[in-house]
Amino acid sequence: QVQLVESGGGLVQAGGSLRLSCAASGRTFSSYAMGWFRQAPGKEREFVATITWSGGSTYYADSVKGRFTISRDNAKNTVYLQMNSLKPEDTAVYYCAAVRRDWGLPGTEYEYDYWGQGTQVTVSS
Repeated sequence: QVQLVESGGGLVQAGGSLRLSCAASGRTFSSYAMGWFRQAPGKEREFVATITWSGGSTYYADSVKGRFTISRDNAKNTVYLQMNSLKPEDTAVYYCAAVRRDWGLPGTEYEYDYWGQGTQVTVSS
């Protein structure tokens, strides 16, 4: 079992930055691939970014590529999402997710087994 708790959301002006954190419980965090997803009002949840268990590989949605960076610190059981050059269309609830996997970059929500409760990000124009 893995429990995930996101933090770092808030209100920011367009062009600003935020860093989201996702703290995971459990001693086997380093065995899990991690991902970030988001859901805007009235829309389906969508993939944002994913990172392998080692942090050696990452993959991003086209909509955030070049602006967002996913990273992890296995010693702290934490995964991060650095969000720069934020746009109003980035407004959403952001969720982190985990799946025990030592290969690949899971890019769909169906591949993940554990989810956090979400943190709200609001970008004003």
